Amino acid sequence: MMDAKEYLSQAFQLDQRINSKLEQVSMLRDLALKTTSVLQDDKVQSTKQQSPMETALVKLMSLEEEINNDVDQLIDLKRELATFVSEMENSSHRLLLELRYLSGSTWEEVAVIMGYDVRWVYRLHRKALKEATGRLENKSVECI
Repeated sequence: MMDAKEYLSQAFQLDQRINSKLEQVSMLRDLALKTTSVLQDDKVQSTKQQSPMETALVKLMSLEEEINNDVDQLIDLKRELATFVSEMENSSHRLLLELRYLSGSTWEEVAVIMGYDVRWVYRLHRKALKEATGRLENKSVECI
C-alpha cells in the first residue's frame, strides 16, 4: 500500500512524464523536418524500407497518442485526488494539500498564500499527511 505522500504525488509525477514526452515530440518534429528524401535507383526487392522522415513521423504519432492517453489519465487522477483532498476534515490541511499537490505550488508559494512561515508549512504538511494517511488506511479497509 502506498503512503499519503506517494498517493498525492502521482499527479505531479505523471505531469512531469507528460512534459518529458512533449519535449520528445518537439525533438522528433525537428528531426522529421530536417530529414530529406533520398533518391535511389529503383531496386526490385520484397521489402520496402521506410524513409527517415516516415520513421520519425510514425514515432511522433505514437508518442502523441501516448501523451493523449497520459493526459486522460492525469485528468482522472486529479479528479480523484481533488475528491480525496476535499474530504479532509482540517481546512488548513485541505488548502495546503490542494496548493502543493493539485496546483503544484512551491513551499514558498504555499507559505505566502496561507500567510505562514515556510517552517510552519512544513510542520503543517506533516500533520496533513498524517491525516491523509489515516484516511487512506480507512479507504483501503472500506475497499476490501
